[in-house]
Amino acid sequence: MWKFSLRRILIMIPQLIVLSLLVFVLAQLMPGDALSGKMGPDVDPNRIEELREAYGLNDPWHEQYARWVGGFVKGDLGESFRFKMPTSDLIGQRIVNSFWLSVVTLILTYLIAIPLGITSGRYNDTFRDQMITGYSYVGFATPLFIFALVMLWLFGFNLGWFPTSGSVEPGVDKGTFEYVMSRLYHLLLPAISMALITTTSTIQYLRNEIVDTKQRDFIVTARAKGAPESRVYNRHILRNSLLPIAAFFGFEITGLIGGSIFIENIFGYPGMGQLLVESISQRDYSVVTASILLFGAASILGALISDIILSLVDPRIRIK
Repeated sequence: MWKFSLRRILIMIPQLIVLSLLVFVLAQLMPGDALSGKMGPDVDPNRIEELREAYGLNDPWHEQYARWVGGFVKGDLGESFRFKMPTSDLIGQRIVNSFWLSVVTLILTYLIAIPLGITSGRYNDTFRDQMITGYSYVGFATPLFIFALVMLWLFGFNLGWFPTSGSVEPGVDKGTFEYVMSRLYHLLLPAISMALITTTSTIQYLRNEIVDTKQRDFIVTARAKGAPESRVYNRHILRNSLLPIAAFFGFEITGLIGGSIFIENIFGYPGMGQLLVESISQRDYSVVTASILLFGAASILGALISDIILSLVDPRIRIK
C-alpha cells in the first residue's frame, strides 16, 4: 500500500510543475503585469520602465518563472495592489471561509445522498425510486448558479430566513459561541444550495451500484442458501455498494472547487472563489496567479485522495 501511495505522490510532482507552467504562461498572456493597478495614468513612462527593470519584469520568462516558483515555495506570493497587503495573508484569511464552506457542503451532500441512494437502489422501479430519480434528473439539468440565485431570492430576500451576504455578523466577538453560530448561520444557505445540486451524481452512482450488486452471483447464492433478506442486504449488498462511494470523496473536493466560485460570488461569501473573480476583474496579478495555482493543486490533491481511498477499498487496482 505504501508503495502505491508513494508512487502516486511522486506522480503529483510533474503534474504540479506542468500546472505551475500553465498558470505562469497564462498569467503572462493577461493584459498588464504585476505593476498593473499600482501605477496611475499620470506616471512618467520612464519611471514605469525603471520599476519594471527593478522588479525583474524585463527578464527572460524562465528567470521570472524560477523567481516566482521560488517565492511560492517560500510562502512569498507577492503583494495585492487592491488590498495593499501580502497575497499570502489575504489568501490565509479567505481560505478559512472556503474550507468551512466545503466541509459543511460535504457533510450535507453525504447526509442527503446516501439515504436517498440506498432507498432508490433497494426499492428500484418503485414510486419512491421514480421520485428520487426524478430529483436527480432535475438536479443534473439545473445549472448551479441559477439554482443558487433562486435559493438566495427565496430564502434570503423573500422569506428572510438566512443572511444574503458576508460570513459573520458585524460586531460579534471572535472566539465566542455567538461568533461560531453566526459563521455557521451565514454559510448554511450557500452550503445547502451547493449540496442539493452536487448530491445528484452520488445518488445515482449509489443507486446503480446497489441495483447491480443485487444481480450478482454471490447474492443469488446467498438467497438460495436461505439467508434472511435483511442479512443479504445489510452484509452483502449494502456493504459492497457503499465502499466505492468512499472513492468519490476526492472528486467531491474537485467539484466543490468549481462550485464554490459561483456560490461565493452569488451569496457574497468572502472565500477563495469570490477572491479569484474579484482579482481577475481588477487584474490583481499576484492574487490571480496564486489563487489559480492553489485551486489546481487542490484538484490534484483530490484526485490523489480518491486513488488512495479506492486502492484501500479495492486492492486489485494497485499497480504492482
